Amino acid sequence: MEREQVELEAPGLDRPGTLIRYGHYGRPVLVFPSEQGRAWDYESNGMVDAVADLIDAGRVKLYCVDSYDHLSWSDRSISLEDRARHHGRYEAWILNQVVPAIGSDTPGAADIITTGCSLGAFHALNFTLKRADLFPIAICQSGNYDAASWHAWGERGDATYFNNPADYLPNLDGEHLDWIRSRVFLVLTVGQGDWETHPTGSLPSARATAAVLASKGIPHELDLWGHDVAHDWPWWRKQIAHHLPRFS
Repeated sequence: MEREQVELEAPGLDRPGTLIRYGHYGRPVLVFPSEQGRAWDYESNGMVDAVADLIDAGRVKLYCVDSYDHLSWSDRSISLEDRARHHGRYEAWILNQVVPAIGSDTPGAADIITTGCSLGAFHALNFTLKRADLFPIAICQSGNYDAASWHAWGERGDATYFNNPADYLPNLDGEHLDWIRSRVFLVLTVGQGDWETHPTGSLPSARATAAVLASKGIPHELDLWGHDVAHDWPWWRKQIAHHLPRFS
């Protein structure tokens, strides 16, 4: 399996960001790490091996990136609105540095799939709904899609609203909603076992998000795994191996 690691400048952030590519050919898959994770965490936790057959067959190329959650969503010392504003710098890095790097490495490739586990699932969903022109498919594993539930405090403004699916998703309408309906497909995968309800809130959030998606007619799938399925890597490996072949 080909593996290439590069460092990309990250203006406004505290260090350059790492991008690791796995594979030689295939549909690009942008992988967001779990909370405060680094680009190599997906490999370290067996997720790359879980889909190695797709990579070796030239069906997908994984592009794993760093998070900067420590400067935004995970920084409980600042208000939710400030966390959302700081997230904007990460969004700019993804759009202005990572996406062009993927395009240069995989010219003429189909649209980019996004995926991630836990907070990575939040990023995958949020980027897909905000930039469906770039990311039409998201495979979201054990995410909580309401940032306001993350030990948040302080007044909330536009930065929170436009980066929190629980806020903006219920208000999508008109031509933009029609375009979203024609463009995206979202997979929300979550277990019903340990840590999926408490403390993460992933299970109730996945159900609530799926209900809103259904009310808006946005193509999606809520995939509930069993009561033995925990918020943890062994199950996430099984889930990504199950779902990714459908889109490659």
